[in-house]
Amino acid sequence: MAARRSQRRNVHLYTAAEPDRLLGGLRLHSSVTTKSFLVMLDILIVADCPYNVILRNSGVALTATDEPLRPGIYDLKPDSPVGVISVTDEPCILRVLSHTESGRDRQFRQMVRERDGKCVITGLVNTDADIGDWTIFETAHIFPLSHGEYFRNQGFSRWVTNKRSQDDTGINSCQNGLLMQSSVHQLFDGFKFSINPDDNYKITSFDSDLLGLDGRTLDPVCRNPNDERRVSDELLRWHFRQAVLANMRGAGEPVFEFDFPPGTDMVGEIRSGPEPAKRMEAELFSRLDGIYHTA
Repeated sequence: MAARRSQRRNVHLYTAAEPDRLLGGLRLHSSVTTKSFLVMLDILIVADCPYNVILRNSGVALTATDEPLRPGIYDLKPDSPVGVISVTDEPCILRVLSHTESGRDRQFRQMVRERDGKCVITGLVNTDADIGDWTIFETAHIFPLSHGEYFRNQGFSRWVTNKRSQDDTGINSCQNGLLMQSSVHQLFDGFKFSINPDDNYKITSFDSDLLGLDGRTLDPVCRNPNDERRVSDELLRWHFRQAVLANMRGAGEPVFEFDFPPGTDMVGEIRSGPEPAKRMEAELFSRLDGIYHTA
């Protein structure tokens, strides 16, 4: 059975009018301040008037400061007696690990390696890069290949300036990529942590943070404003929004199993798991997208 992201939350969200109807919550880590928490709520919450966020039984509304957020139950109270507060229905995509291997993927991998040379999350430098050994390092797409059609249809290519041609969507541009250690890449693809470019590129963990990533800063090597290969801030913002939706809305999105050893009935496990149709579609496109869009 797939785990739910709500299982280890220590921050819980309700409305003052319905104190028993859960809106969502958060697994709290030390990097989250009252200011950054309110930014997350701006992504998660839809309201027709201003509202206050109050730690239950305290009577004190949160203000945007650098003070650490306290665990507990928070009630959202609208300024108007007829104000309506709800959770956004903004789509949260289902991510799978990328499996494609095409000419464009190889070029993407080479460009990201040349730009970064290290895990830009942990800072671990690949000292064997000069002999072409990239063991334990992987190139991660910020926006996944498995949703390439959505990337094209929604015009996300406008966020990529380093393209090979007018017909290039940019999904395989190094501006949509980061070099990471393999285990970090899996967490990134699962929205277990994300990077907020509007908060000094701070990394926020939404899960158990077994690798100690929370509170780190994205390495400057990949975000030099004078480098045309720099990572796209807009794509990082998109990933951060998706991480908030995946982890904080309702009970959170399911956490999928990706360890399928040889001989495993992968299709059977997917069909018996959560959201099987969406996951099968995502798995299919993650394998075929590179085939249909190589040039």
